[in-house]
Amino acid sequence: MSQPAPRSPEQRKRDTLHRLEHDVDAWVATAGADGTPYMVPLSFLWDGAALLVATASASPTARNLLAGGRTRVAIGLVRDVVLVEGTARATPATEIPAETGDAFAGKAGFDPREASGSYHYFHITPRRLQAWREENELAGRDLMRDGEWTV
Repeated sequence: MSQPAPRSPEQRKRDTLHRLEHDVDAWVATAGADGTPYMVPLSFLWDGAALLVATASASPTARNLLAGGRTRVAIGLVRDVVLVEGTARATPATEIPAETGDAFAGKAGFDPREASGSYHYFHITPRRLQAWREENELAGRDLMRDGEWTV
């Protein structure tokens, strides 16, 4: 099976931004204080600078993010993936601005503000972002380093 030609860095960035703006779900990975990994699928909203996810405040993901503030997020397919390493800032669902909560609910099809139990939103700011499709795109897969686009 032949591979398509590798995309230019500019095309990868355009494709990545399209995925961030249009995809709905991602795999969010965190680790507990003892290093135990935890990964869960969550819906997200991209605001142009950060991913916004929401989860029950008592969940392992919320506990890990509240304690450590670091995560890795995978968006897309194995052969067309965007990986985001980032830091998370928490906002209780009761304190999220209405416009932000409405935008999240509209995209995710779920409104944590109306869920039973306590929820937190987490603003995940990318520090490193990678994107690739095939092996021939592994070189140059870093599109963001230290929170700055390289393209």
